[in-house]
Amino acid sequence: MPSEYAKSLGARLRSIRQQQGLSLQGVEEKSAGRWKAVVVGSYERGDRAVTVSRLAELAEFYRVPVAELLPEGSGVRHESAGKIVLDLEKLYDASGDDLQYVARYARAIQQQRGDYNGRVLSIRADDLRALAIVYDESTSSLVERLNEHGVLVTDPRSLFAS
Repeated sequence: MPSEYAKSLGARLRSIRQQQGLSLQGVEEKSAGRWKAVVVGSYERGDRAVTVSRLAELAEFYRVPVAELLPEGSGVRHESAGKIVLDLEKLYDASGDDLQYVARYARAIQQQRGDYNGRVLSIRADDLRALAIVYDESTSSLVERLNEHGVLVTDPRSLFAS
């Protein structure tokens, strides 16, 4: 008997497949037999365990991030709901190829808002989601990337303390 997690994972896999307008047979045909209809169906019913590597391959086939295949509540799909604050000096100093779109977006937001304090910039959840789309990753992955580059500010008041 499949576990609740296996059922939830299977339902998520089925949902993604159906969103793409594919039947189980369509998956087999589109993949040139790499993904057998019976195997994908058993994953979707939760009758068969899917390995992490096979899940990653399936995500690549569906052209979605692996996290999108995971059921709600797994913790991995958690998206940052609020805004973030960028340290503009660090962002503009460190904006190599990896952060060029964030820097360009931040400049555009500054221009739009007429906000040139030069120190920090709040990025709203919608802006963050748009940037994540540009980088083809989840918002939480983008936040992680920004944090690794040291451009996120956890307490903006600390920048202005004397």
